Amino acid sequence: MENIVLTVHLIIALCLIGIVLVQRSEGGGLGIGGGGGGAMGGRPAVTPLGKLTWLFGIAFVITSITLTILASSGGTGSVLDGDALLPPATEEAPETSPLLPPTVDTPTTQPRADE
Repeated sequence: MENIVLTVHLIIALCLIGIVLVQRSEGGGLGIGGGGGGAMGGRPAVTPLGKLTWLFGIAFVITSITLTILASSGGTGSVLDGDALLPPATEEAPETSPLLPPTVDTPTTQPRADE
């Protein structure tokens, strides 16, 4: 069931992207590019592409919510809930790092300055 909803969701997303790219730019996105206050005052006519954009947008939100509900009802939980991210426990920790040279028990002497 989840795979079917996911496939429909992806198709709706691609259609929504296509519909938005096909539409003609009105030049008033975020209020940028408008200079004539009177020309921008009226509400633009609703086109069939505008209606399709709303339809695909609503369908996208519905399939998103449906996928969220399906994912949460699966009972698998989150990856962060379990110990899946923790490294496996080791029996003994190594005494020295393999990257460091081996330690010697004899004390090291500092070289003399006159030598």
